[in-house]
Amino acid sequence: MGDTIHLKAYAKINLGLDVLRRREDGYHEVKMIMQTVTLHDDLELRRTSEAGIRVENNLPYLPKNENNLAYRAAKILMDEFDIRDGMEIRLNKRIPVAAGMAGGSSDCAAVLWGMNLMYGLGLSMEELMARGVRLGADVPYCLLRGTALAEGIGEKLKPLAPMPRCMLLIARPNINVSTRFVYENLHVDELRPEQHPDVDALVGALERKDLLFLASHMGNVLAGVTEPLHPVIGSIRQCMMENGALGALMSGSGPTVFGIYKTRAAVSSAYVALKNSGLAKQVFTAAPYNIHKRRM
Repeated sequence: MGDTIHLKAYAKINLGLDVLRRREDGYHEVKMIMQTVTLHDDLELRRTSEAGIRVENNLPYLPKNENNLAYRAAKILMDEFDIRDGMEIRLNKRIPVAAGMAGGSSDCAAVLWGMNLMYGLGLSMEELMARGVRLGADVPYCLLRGTALAEGIGEKLKPLAPMPRCMLLIARPNINVSTRFVYENLHVDELRPEQHPDVDALVGALERKDLLFLASHMGNVLAGVTEPLHPVIGSIRQCMMENGALGALMSGSGPTVFGIYKTRAAVSSAYVALKNSGLAKQVFTAAPYNIHKRRM
């Protein structure tokens, strides 16, 4: 590899998200279906002669030090393999920040993958994932990508049948949600059985390529915490459903909402309606990214 490498860091949505229990170490045991979408950040890694790690990005409020996951990904490999070069990371953010779409984790995964290539470190996917999970529970999935069942704290991954062809409408309202707060206020032991999404049924729908069943049976147990605090999330879901969505759901701990549409014409019409509603700060159209590639 040369001194520069260009990468795409793809966002994710959750087609189903269940929390089974809170573990003794404070983490939560989850069972969820992760799906990569075509919305992505662009990264450029450049090897420099000046020692140290420098992060440049298009959003001035993002950290440029060890509080940035991309920075930490570079540092963990540079320390382990005694890399003396400098590393410049140029990041063009498109994925909404702190929005339940694993944007930071995906940037982190892209840096791990890119540096492995650039320096010929010879790390396998499993070895990259082992380093990635130390940086964030979603990082191993962001290395794998595609459609996958995630268990444990999100690091136990099983590739699934790809999501059927469709279009997606993605909307982020102008609110901030703390993932830590959402999980801390989810009282798993008090949930009724019907409040848990049937993740196994969603896996079956993927195997049958049954888009209608998949869209209409999606569920996210975290929505029970986030939506009552932020009614705009429910309003966005309702707007999507009223404008042709087969199903709509909050992704992750929120606040991003996505809707599933059968055709490009349908999602284009819904995009206009949602933009005109003023409910969302950011609105995107996208599609499932279904190939389990070994390159970024």
